[in-house]
Amino acid sequence: MYLGLGSNLGDRAEYINRAIQAMNKSGIRVQNISSIIETDPVGGPPQGKFLNAVAECETALTPIELLKTLQNIERNLGRVKAVQDGPREIDLDILVYDRVRIEIQGLTIPHPKMRFRDFVMVPLREIAPHIVKDLEQCVS
Repeated sequence: MYLGLGSNLGDRAEYINRAIQAMNKSGIRVQNISSIIETDPVGGPPQGKFLNAVAECETALTPIELLKTLQNIERNLGRVKAVQDGPREIDLDILVYDRVRIEIQGLTIPHPKMRFRDFVMVPLREIAPHIVKDLEQCVS
């Protein structure tokens, strides 16, 4: 399973590190993490640059349980969803969950926009080029 991590408020690197620590304490074992890259925001109001990374993880949580756990971690780290695509202390997204495909209210796996976002694909390609290749073949 692969998760996207991003932050563009406060000590961005610290928020990412704290999210990783919280995931490890919440039944989401981080096995590998990409380099952290700085990227321009996509959409939303004018805002500062993001730090982004992708983490390879293992969990016994179902996709729905995982989503709820990640949302709790975001809230515990201070995220308030005031403006869509607005600045945020931390953003945690489920990118790929094994070979599961889900499309329900509030959760789509694989993440529907990730193929079009360099801030996801660059770090994902670094730690999981086989996943990127599979995604590219699905589009071809």
